[in-house]
Amino acid sequence: MTAEEIQIVLFSVAMALLGTLLILPPGVALAWLLARKQWPGKSLVETFVALPLVLPPVVTGLVLLRLFGRRGPVGSWLDQTFQTDIVFTWKAVVIALSVMAIPLLVKNARAAIEEVSPELEQMARTLGAPEWRVFFFITLPLARRGILAGMLLAFARALGEFGATIMVAGNIPGATTTLSVSIYQHVQLGQDDTVWKLAAISAAIAFSVLFISEMLVKKKK
Repeated sequence: MTAEEIQIVLFSVAMALLGTLLILPPGVALAWLLARKQWPGKSLVETFVALPLVLPPVVTGLVLLRLFGRRGPVGSWLDQTFQTDIVFTWKAVVIALSVMAIPLLVKNARAAIEEVSPELEQMARTLGAPEWRVFFFITLPLARRGILAGMLLAFARALGEFGATIMVAGNIPGATTTLSVSIYQHVQLGQDDTVWKLAAISAAIAFSVLFISEMLVKKKK
């Protein structure tokens, strides 16, 4: 592998990992709310969270571009308040990967939390444990395998993301080029050797992550 290819692989893994870690706290919190609470508009939130799974990734990228561009509501506020740009930087890569990956995390974490017996949680409350202690010492430990499996699936999804990333982050060598974007670029250039090399690396990482996720789910059962 060339130094450029190594850099692309490391950058892609780092961005996917960072994106997964950033969505972990809000993703688990949202999964808990969906699994344990009822409130008006819950179905709307469930639909909104799942939307990136069914929308064309390019559409998701366009929405992010409109939101985080300099003239967008979030992008203009960040520019005026912190003098920072998002679009066509590594930050845009992380945002795109996070948005595309969070549905898988929430879905799997919710399923894991729903499998935790409510009776065990209620017993802890009866003994005087506040809600935060019930969550951190009962719910979270018992659901940890499912949550970890969801994290791994989210990471794999982030690593393979292309459409939203190319829209909001572009393809800037050494700055925003991910594995998927690089593979597409080399296909366009007709560089088949590099294409298959990067594709094999991407497939190997994805296979390993999915295999570990499946093992965690089986152990949980």
